[in-house]
Amino acid sequence: MSRPLRIVLIHPPHESEARAHALQAGLAEAGYDLIASLPADFHLPEHIARLQPDMIIVDAESDARDVLEHIVIATRDERRPIVMFTEDDKADSMEAAMAAGVSAYVVAGLQPERIKPVLDVALVRFKREQKLLDELEGTRLKLAERKLIDRAKGILMARQGLTEDQAFQKMRGMAMNKNLKLADLAQRILDAEDLLG
Repeated sequence: MSRPLRIVLIHPPHESEARAHALQAGLAEAGYDLIASLPADFHLPEHIARLQPDMIIVDAESDARDVLEHIVIATRDERRPIVMFTEDDKADSMEAAMAAGVSAYVVAGLQPERIKPVLDVALVRFKREQKLLDELEGTRLKLAERKLIDRAKGILMARQGLTEDQAFQKMRGMAMNKNLKLADLAQRILDAEDLLG
């Protein structure tokens, strides 16, 4: 069996005790490991980095813009699923939260029995979004490498009078001989061209 999710609860400094207790009780009842309850302040990034939670829950009864700013800073280097429980049902607040990386924005949903399903959905959504972002980054990297290779082929074609296919075959052979990725060899060709003018 896998270990329970390690959760950090973030709350505004003046949160009601009853609200905080309801959320903590719901987390305990659902079997989650609440490792810390932290105020949304400028120390938050340090605490998040030290604790390394699996998920962040934000409890913000009303306007959560200040809380969101601290969370964006705290999670910019390592993304995590973020669930926000709030009473703020304004569309602009929801948009700001989603733009900041919130996986689930839950209005008036602090009943203990709702917490587990909400967190489960948020985790699935986060994983799916992360997979899409990873695929997008992989595609961007491949495109950048393709551009490097095409530019290097152009240099070989111009300098050595080769066809595109001949330039590519020559680069491929050189990359194999030097045990380099084709994109790394292309970058070396471009660097040499810059150096020699």
